[in-house]
Amino acid sequence: MVKINIIYCSGTGNTEAMANLISEGAKSAGADVQLINVSDADVDKVKNADVIVLGSPAMGDEVLEEEEMEPFVENISKEVKGKKVALFGSYGWGDGQFMRDWVERMEGYGADLIGEGLIVQDAPEGETEDQCREFGKALINS
Repeated sequence: MVKINIIYCSGTGNTEAMANLISEGAKSAGADVQLINVSDADVDKVKNADVIVLGSPAMGDEVLEEEEMEPFVENISKEVKGKKVALFGSYGWGDGQFMRDWVERMEGYGADLIGEGLIVQDAPEGETEDQCREFGKALINS
């Protein structure tokens, strides 16, 4: 059974909703999933999983959440080399540049990225809810 840790940060609840839907999809495909708020995460949560899924809202000038997620990502930079990593996040405006920057950054750390990241504008609804579930299911076959 594939062990997946979904580590996320959410300000308004949109990214948390995505995390829950991704978890639902991964569990339906047979994964052992743990949802972890970034405030409760540590390096061991990265080391002890087959797949790490990181989620953050875009903040300010399309950057990662700066108080908790940014320091966490920096802290795990050496632990993600060769590790399967997927990224997701929500944004309210802009075009999702924060995700393209995050993908590039994780590639620079040597992560084995699954896809190009999943972004949803505002809260996941309808089609984007389905996209989150499918994203979770796809983690099993990565």
